[in-house]
Amino acid sequence: MDFLSLEDDEGVKTMRLGAWLNFDPVRIHRMIVREKLLKVDDIEVMNPLMSKLRRADPEYYKRYMGLNLVIDYPGYSSGIVARIPYENDPVGFYKWWRKGKHEDKVHLSAGWQIKLFQKVSLMEPKMILRKDYEMVR
Repeated sequence: MDFLSLEDDEGVKTMRLGAWLNFDPVRIHRMIVREKLLKVDDIEVMNPLMSKLRRADPEYYKRYMGLNLVIDYPGYSSGIVARIPYENDPVGFYKWWRKGKHEDKVHLSAGWQIKLFQKVSLMEPKMILRKDYEMVR
Protein backbone atom coordinates (compact mmCIF):
# COMPACT_ATOMS: atom_id res chain seq x y z
CA MET A 1 0.00 0.00 0.00
CA ASP A 2 3.05 2.29 0.26
CA PHE A 3 3.87 4.77 -2.48
CA LEU A 4 7.30 4.85 -4.06
CA SER A 5 8.73 7.58 -6.29
CA LEU A 6 11.44 6.65 -8.78
CA GLU A 7 13.03 8.46 -11.67
CA ASP A 8 13.12 6.99 -15.16
CA ASP A 9 13.60 8.32 -18.71
CA GLU A 10 10.30 10.18 -18.60
CA GLY A 11 10.90 11.82 -15.22
CA VAL A 12 9.80 11.02 -11.69
CA LYS A 13 6.92 8.56 -11.30
CA THR A 14 5.04 7.82 -8.11
CA MET A 15 3.14 4.54 -7.83
CA ARG A 16 2.18 2.02 -5.21
CA LEU A 17 4.81 -0.64 -4.64
CA GLY A 18 2.47 -3.27 -6.09
CA ALA A 19 2.23 -1.26 -9.31
CA TRP A 20 6.03 -0.97 -9.47
CA LEU A 21 6.23 -4.78 -9.24
CA ASN A 22 4.23 -4.97 -12.46
CA PHE A 23 5.90 -1.99 -14.14
CA ASP A 24 9.61 -2.73 -13.46
CA PRO A 25 10.17 -5.91 -11.40
CA VAL A 26 13.90 -6.13 -12.19
CA ARG A 27 14.59 -2.63 -10.87
CA ILE A 28 12.60 -3.26 -7.69
CA HIS A 29 14.38 -6.59 -7.16
CA ARG A 30 17.79 -4.94 -7.50
CA MET A 31 16.77 -2.25 -5.03
CA ILE A 32 15.76 -4.91 -2.49
CA VAL A 33 18.45 -7.55 -2.97
CA ARG A 34 21.57 -5.85 -4.30
CA GLU A 35 21.37 -2.23 -3.25
CA LYS A 36 19.43 -2.93 -0.02
CA LEU A 37 17.48 0.31 -0.47
CA LEU A 38 14.12 -1.25 0.32
CA LYS A 39 13.11 -3.52 3.14
CA VAL A 40 9.97 -5.47 2.31
CA ASP A 41 7.83 -8.27 3.67
CA ASP A 42 8.73 -11.64 2.15
CA ILE A 43 5.19 -12.94 1.80
CA GLU A 44 3.52 -9.70 0.77
CA VAL A 45 6.15 -8.44 -1.70
CA MET A 46 8.95 -10.92 -2.41
CA ASN A 47 6.77 -13.89 -3.42
CA PRO A 48 4.77 -11.90 -5.99
CA LEU A 49 7.96 -10.16 -7.13
CA MET A 50 9.73 -13.45 -7.86
CA SER A 51 6.74 -14.63 -9.88
CA LYS A 52 6.68 -11.41 -11.91
CA LEU A 53 10.45 -11.46 -12.30
CA ARG A 54 10.38 -14.98 -13.73
CA ARG A 55 7.97 -13.86 -16.45
CA ALA A 56 9.38 -10.37 -17.08
CA ASP A 57 13.07 -11.27 -17.46
CA PRO A 58 13.77 -15.04 -17.45
CA GLU A 59 17.52 -14.53 -17.97
CA TYR A 60 17.87 -12.22 -14.96
CA TYR A 61 15.77 -14.62 -12.88
CA LYS A 62 17.93 -17.59 -13.92
CA ARG A 63 21.17 -15.74 -13.10
CA TYR A 64 19.82 -14.66 -9.72
CA MET A 65 18.51 -18.10 -8.76
CA GLY A 66 21.61 -20.03 -9.93
CA LEU A 67 21.67 -23.45 -8.22
CA ASN A 68 18.42 -22.69 -6.38
CA LEU A 69 16.48 -22.96 -9.62
CA VAL A 70 14.04 -25.87 -9.94
CA ILE A 71 14.93 -28.05 -12.93
CA ASP A 72 13.77 -31.25 -14.59
CA TYR A 73 16.65 -33.62 -13.97
CA PRO A 74 16.78 -37.26 -15.10
CA GLY A 75 15.99 -39.75 -12.36
CA TYR A 76 13.57 -37.50 -10.49
CA SER A 77 9.82 -37.64 -11.08
CA SER A 78 9.26 -33.92 -10.57
CA GLY A 79 11.28 -30.71 -10.54
CA ILE A 80 14.26 -30.60 -8.21
CA VAL A 81 16.50 -27.81 -6.97
CA ALA A 82 19.65 -27.82 -9.14
CA ARG A 83 21.89 -27.74 -6.05
CA ILE A 84 20.92 -31.31 -5.10
CA PRO A 85 22.32 -33.11 -8.17
CA TYR A 86 25.18 -30.58 -8.35
CA GLU A 87 26.36 -31.58 -4.87
CA ASN A 88 25.29 -35.25 -4.73
CA ASP A 89 26.18 -36.34 -8.27
CA PRO A 90 28.66 -33.87 -9.78
CA VAL A 91 29.60 -36.18 -12.66
CA GLY A 92 25.97 -36.78 -13.58
CA PHE A 93 25.20 -33.08 -13.27
CA TYR A 94 28.18 -32.27 -15.48
CA LYS A 95 26.97 -34.73 -18.12
CA TRP A 96 23.49 -33.26 -18.00
CA TRP A 97 24.57 -29.61 -17.86
CA ARG A 98 27.58 -29.41 -20.16
CA LYS A 99 27.44 -32.47 -22.38
CA GLY A 100 23.65 -32.62 -22.47
CA LYS A 101 23.53 -29.01 -23.67
CA HIS A 102 21.45 -27.76 -20.73
CA GLU A 103 23.67 -24.78 -19.97
CA ASP A 104 20.74 -22.51 -20.78
CA LYS A 105 18.63 -24.07 -18.02
CA VAL A 106 20.93 -23.34 -15.03
CA HIS A 107 23.32 -20.42 -14.70
CA LEU A 108 26.56 -21.30 -12.93
CA SER A 109 28.91 -18.49 -12.01
CA ALA A 110 32.58 -18.96 -12.84
CA GLY A 111 33.28 -20.04 -9.25
CA TRP A 112 30.56 -22.72 -9.28
CA GLN A 113 31.78 -23.93 -12.67
CA ILE A 114 35.36 -24.30 -11.45
CA LYS A 115 34.22 -26.24 -8.37
CA LEU A 116 32.18 -28.55 -10.59
CA PHE A 117 35.04 -29.03 -13.05
CA GLN A 118 37.46 -29.79 -10.20
CA LYS A 119 35.14 -32.42 -8.74
CA VAL A 120 34.57 -34.03 -12.13
CA SER A 121 38.29 -34.01 -13.01
CA LEU A 122 39.06 -35.79 -9.73
CA MET A 123 36.23 -38.32 -9.98
CA GLU A 124 36.22 -39.03 -13.74
CA PRO A 125 39.14 -37.32 -15.48
CA LYS A 126 38.26 -38.78 -18.89
CA MET A 127 34.76 -37.32 -18.69
CA ILE A 128 35.72 -33.65 -18.57
CA LEU A 129 35.99 -31.68 -21.80
CA ARG A 130 39.34 -30.21 -22.72
CA LYS A 131 38.20 -26.58 -22.42
CA ASP A 132 36.86 -27.25 -18.92
CA TYR A 133 40.02 -29.08 -17.90
CA GLU A 134 42.08 -26.12 -19.07
CA MET A 135 39.96 -23.83 -16.90
CA VAL A 136 40.77 -25.94 -13.83
CA ARG A 137 44.50 -26.02 -14.45
